Amino acid sequence: MVLRRWTEAARDAETTDLRQLRRQRSLARRLRDRLDRLIHVADGRLALPLRGNQSFPRPHNTDWAWRPELWCGPLSVVGLSSVQSQSRLGNEVTLFHDCAHSEITLRQLRNTRECDLAAYGLRLDVFKFDGSYLSLAVDLPDASCEGLRRKHLIRVDTIVEMEKPLEIFARLNIRHGPNTEQIVRELPLREEEIRVEFDLAYTNLNEKRADRMWLDLIFEGPEMNQVILRDLTFSRRPRAEM
Repeated sequence: MVLRRWTEAARDAETTDLRQLRRQRSLARRLRDRLDRLIHVADGRLALPLRGNQSFPRPHNTDWAWRPELWCGPLSVVGLSSVQSQSRLGNEVTLFHDCAHSEITLRQLRNTRECDLAAYGLRLDVFKFDGSYLSLAVDLPDASCEGLRRKHLIRVDTIVEMEKPLEIFARLNIRHGPNTEQIVRELPLREEEIRVEFDLAYTNLNEKRADRMWLDLIFEGPEMNQVILRDLTFSRRPRAEM
């Protein structure tokens, strides 16, 4: 009945009395806002993969694994434009750069491909870039440091799409007391599986004082490019005993 009424109103709009047409327009706009909201929520809930999904392949003997919130569920603020340095998107992701004038945007997007396990992705658009560095910092939860030992391997898996080739480096940072250990690996963007591992045996980690871990993704030559991180996951496992 409601659909029929609005179909008739749309059909007769050319000849409807202007006072009535004004009322119909006001009501139609309010109705459209509600319908757009319903469609947005329904698309998010009914699309695959499911929100909050923490499922992803993990190495044997994994004792901790995690997917950040940005790739799991909808954020209250889904995007930023002209992003200033140290701007946060969600509770765990921060963008750093030294541009005098930012032409950078960040936006959370919904993954809908059958091959995606993460519900959401992150799109980074860079237009003119007059800075010397651009990095995305991801804060890991406290659980990543609980029971952390130098025998551990930290693995990072991601899915990256880009408009044109560029280099991305991953730098793992572990704070222990007044010191911070840093390990840098280049992401193998030309390989089918984009994965890096950080072996803590080659660090001077003080196991008793490790209290914070974060990952920096460093983008080299990002100007006039769009990068989409479809997924980002972390896992930790002890190295096999020799």
